[in-house]
Amino acid sequence: MQRRTIIIGLALLMGGTGWYLFRPERLFINATINEQFPVTSAVALAAASPQIVASGQFHGVAHQGTGAATIYQMADGKRVLRFSEFATSNGPDVQVYLVAAPDAHDNDTVTKAGFFHLGPLKGNIGDQNYALPPNLDLTKYQAVTIWCRRFGVNFATAPLMAQSKS
Repeated sequence: MQRRTIIIGLALLMGGTGWYLFRPERLFINATINEQFPVTSAVALAAASPQIVASGQFHGVAHQGTGAATIYQMADGKRVLRFSEFATSNGPDVQVYLVAAPDAHDNDTVTKAGFFHLGPLKGNIGDQNYALPPNLDLTKYQAVTIWCRRFGVNFATAPLMAQSKS
């Protein structure tokens, strides 16, 4: 009887730990977000519209990834990374990284080239914005990656191409 109780207790502990690590329900539950494009003051908007600094399309790596990633220079000087019509798989501890490489078709490129952490992914579907620090060197960070920190997996990447100033 005591042995059976120990085995049941260990099975429950292992099952709970496995659920926490893998979060299997996230394979079936999407987190949709639809943030509006960030707006500066009305005076700044009247003076100049946001300028596109760089943009690219997501491609799948370990998971399917679609949509656009665009970096905007706002009229007040702030920079914003915006995902439009974005979609990828959900998962545990999914983060947004800018990668110091032109593209990332695998996990090693992200870890070896280096990256800048922008924060957790707000939703695996929909339009969303991420503020960029003013001193971030966009000539160094040339791609956006959706990264599962728990398993060290690159879900999807968007290589960013600089836009010519007109």
